[in-house]
Amino acid sequence: MKWLNRLFGGPKDMAALTAGTQAPEISLPTLDGKKFVLREVLQRGPVLAAFFKVSCPVCQYTFPYLERLHKAHGNQKITVVGISQDDRRSTAAFLKEYGVTFPTLLDDPNGYAVSSAYGLTNVPTWFLIGQEGEIAISSVGWVKAEVEDAHRRFAELQKTPPQPLFQAGEDVRDFRAG
Repeated sequence: MKWLNRLFGGPKDMAALTAGTQAPEISLPTLDGKKFVLREVLQRGPVLAAFFKVSCPVCQYTFPYLERLHKAHGNQKITVVGISQDDRRSTAAFLKEYGVTFPTLLDDPNGYAVSSAYGLTNVPTWFLIGQEGEIAISSVGWVKAEVEDAHRRFAELQKTPPQPLFQAGEDVRDFRAG
């Protein structure tokens, strides 16, 4: 199986920046025209930064679950933010269609400066960035266990027991490549 992952790339082979790496600065406009600056937002608490493209089927699968994380934890010390590699209009339509309400940033499609700084090769890719600016989780594609890990960490930070993230009877895949 390892040879197959080396040949075609497994989830960890696709990872951009890895856990333990200092996160590059993110300074981008939000969809509603404000400015997001990572180092300022980290003063409040950890940031889950999720990169995506609207045409990506795995992004379409992942983002409603990230919205659940935002709804469960986003009002406290945690910030969930999307980083779109598409234009404002397409991004707004995506957010509406998939029920995403967390803040979303626009990475310039003429160079993807922030996506490049994070070493992205696939989307979705998301990073859990600790308050000190270090990446705690680096996740490429859909990895259920990594979403559950972020959920558990957020609950611990808030000193609350984690509520179920997935509904009973819901068919949630363990992995989907990005």
